[in-house]
Amino acid sequence: MTDTSSSFPRRDGPPANGPESDAGADRPPEERGRTTIADGVVEKLAGTAARDVPGVHALGAGMSRTLGAVRERVPGGGRASVRGGVKVEVGERQAAVDLVVVVEYGVPITEMAGDVRVSVISAVERLTGLEVVEVNIAVDDVHLPEDEDDTESRVT
Repeated sequence: MTDTSSSFPRRDGPPANGPESDAGADRPPEERGRTTIADGVVEKLAGTAARDVPGVHALGAGMSRTLGAVRERVPGGGRASVRGGVKVEVGERQAAVDLVVVVEYGVPITEMAGDVRVSVISAVERLTGLEVVEVNIAVDDVHLPEDEDDTESRVT
């Protein structure tokens, strides 16, 4: 059973003048207080949304991808960073996103870039309430099908 009574004394009449009158009782609950969103949170959201787009092989420039791959293979090294290849600037009401992308061979780059923008903007705006003013995409590399064969040993 839920107790809906309050242990605070009930006051009838208008609010008193003084510090208690600034408590925000006249404002809706969602306006009482301040919410800040860290850059890293927006980076994770944008990176996840970008990786979900067909044709995106990976995010990040060559060296960061190499370090991420090594980190994944080392026991206890953890997963590759979700934020790799993503940089953001977050203000009070707006955000700007910069992505470094590796595309799959054969995927039209301009179409993939448009799809990434739509995905990132809708995810960040829906989940944070921030207006995304721009999503800049730098295509750093193309993943070729034969690139996956590089993991096999060339020595027999």
